[in-house]
Amino acid sequence: MMAGRGEPFEGTAGGPARHIPVLLSEVLHSLEPRDGGLYIDGTFGAGGYTRAILGAADCRVIAIDRDPTAIAAGRGLAADHRGRLILAEGRFSELDAIAEGQGVEAADGVALDVGVSSMQLDQAERGFSFMQDGPLDMRMGDTGPNAADVVNTMGEADLARLIFVLGEERKSRAVARAIGRARSEGAITTTGALAEIVARAVGPLKDGKHPATRTFQALRIYVNGELSELAEGLAAAERILKDGGRLAVVSFHSLEDRIVKRFLAERSKVTQGSRHMPEVKAEAPTFRLLTRHPVDPGEEELKVNPRARSARLRAAERTAAPARAIDPASLGVPRLPGFEPAGRKGRSVQ
Repeated sequence: MMAGRGEPFEGTAGGPARHIPVLLSEVLHSLEPRDGGLYIDGTFGAGGYTRAILGAADCRVIAIDRDPTAIAAGRGLAADHRGRLILAEGRFSELDAIAEGQGVEAADGVALDVGVSSMQLDQAERGFSFMQDGPLDMRMGDTGPNAADVVNTMGEADLARLIFVLGEERKSRAVARAIGRARSEGAITTTGALAEIVARAVGPLKDGKHPATRTFQALRIYVNGELSELAEGLAAAERILKDGGRLAVVSFHSLEDRIVKRFLAERSKVTQGSRHMPEVKAEAPTFRLLTRHPVDPGEEELKVNPRARSARLRAAERTAAPARAIDPASLGVPRLPGFEPAGRKGRSVQ
């Protein structure tokens, strides 16, 4: 699960914390759950969308989350809907393989809420928030390098680039230099320590947000490979959805929304062959747009949940055309230096 960028909720590694499912009625309207259908919630989190889908029709749901604590917390919901809810720990980029592992060949709908979960934000030990001091972790799962590994090992130039690209932090070079100076005196291991270093480098912001907001967001996106995950998740949804199946994606910042927009635009248009290259055949569209423009939260929802202000929904309906290969770079997924322990050459990722 990922978090928002547009107007990040203060104190997080980017994006609003959500106990209330964002754009819930709009997501249900897009999916149109029906009796006997099979739906995939690729970003289970606290279970808001899954619970609503199960309540809307006599259907089944496969709920996926890479965070084992989210899966554990959902066991009560699974028990209440015995036989209708399957919980699966894993990445939503593999949602088609996960579904097929459960004996499902095609799904009637896929929902993706690509935002960091409130459960993760509320736990200081997860290291997502600088409002509570905790270990500098930021991993949505429990494997792989964490934010402390990146902050203490990556070269300053590469660190500045990822903070600039993923955090849109204009003072990224100053932040990277400050981190370099601090870690030369000792490892940076806590969210509080990093927030203080970044705050001194960036200085006070006119909008009142914490100066470390964008840096924390960039590190979280990088550590979890969130943009690549999103691109691959969209492709996985295309592969598993049946003809007439629905895809609903809620994103929270411009990088995410751009990827979703480009994917659906590319998949909903007819690719024409060329008279100069007759061997290149026209490709039929794999999706039909249900939302030509993103759907934003209404005034009533914002009154109840102002943290939803940067959320955007895009939805589409699957056609019978065969799924296509995906090129993440064409969707706007940036290429950034890969993380490797000190002394080893990095590889390009994201």
